[in-house]
Amino acid sequence: MVSTGATRQIATVFGGSGFLGRYIVKRFAQRGYIVRVAVRDTERALFLKPMGVVGQIVPLYARIEDDATVARAVQDADVVVSLVGVLAEHRAGDFDRIHAEGAGRVARLAAASGVSRLVHVSAIGADPASRSRYGASKARGEQAVRAAFPQATILRPSLVFGPEDAFFNRFGTMAQISPFMPVIAGATRMQPVYVGDVADAVLAATERTDALGKTYELGGPQVWTFREILAYILKVTRRRLRLVGIPHAFASLQAAILERLPGKMLTRDQLHMLDHDNVVSPGAPGLADLGVTPTPVDLVVPSYLKRFRPGGKRQDDDPQVPARAGTDLSR
Repeated sequence: MVSTGATRQIATVFGGSGFLGRYIVKRFAQRGYIVRVAVRDTERALFLKPMGVVGQIVPLYARIEDDATVARAVQDADVVVSLVGVLAEHRAGDFDRIHAEGAGRVARLAAASGVSRLVHVSAIGADPASRSRYGASKARGEQAVRAAFPQATILRPSLVFGPEDAFFNRFGTMAQISPFMPVIAGATRMQPVYVGDVADAVLAATERTDALGKTYELGGPQVWTFREILAYILKVTRRRLRLVGIPHAFASLQAAILERLPGKMLTRDQLHMLDHDNVVSPGAPGLADLGVTPTPVDLVVPSYLKRFRPGGKRQDDDPQVPARAGTDLSR
């Protein structure tokens, strides 16, 4: 329900029709905001409209590579959230155009328009010295945002999970069809964070004065190795598969092929990202500092991975179905 006591402020959410964006749009609508969903494809954002009352959620065409459409999207807005990002380049230079130049453009035009609060969602691993073009471009984006809008709040989530995610669902599908579960960089540590918690953090960052100008790293309550996550997926999906370690050289060769295909299931740049842990830095401000209690994986992930079990959800409560993790053959 929409909060009846809230003023009709305007929030512009760039990338609001994406996985994380839909949760943020819903939260702003519940607070009573008029929500502009700034996207390249307004038709694909129409599913968001029932999250608010008539006329409250407005899909708006905007390209973060274009000053005019970005300026229109932020005009008279009270709050702006910048979410747009890609995990793989479809054209050479996409990372810089979107993560660095695009983020800087949103910040610059939001400042020029008099926007009071800007939240920029980056990623853990943003580092100008990163071998990953993704990580390096995310860092340049943060620098551009800070230069244009010093009081912006920057959020760096770890691996984000939720019913529509592209991680647990992808490996759940793989568990259904593959004769084994490949493990690449199995020792790399991750700190999965629930999409609803990240959305709550975004909202908190727009409401707390102590969040102005700060950077927060967002992780869940548990740190997992990549191998442990895959074993967990096999356990939840009740698939009797072996975990097979893939040598880095072979994975790199495979990525060189896959990144040329539609969908880009694996790229060499993503392998560079897996060279480093994706966890909250010691002492970094995080969810707790924004008043958000992190949600464990176990409370959410099984509910949407059950469909990948043999027999699907019909096996939910069948104690005869084995729940065994895979065997590690990476040694």
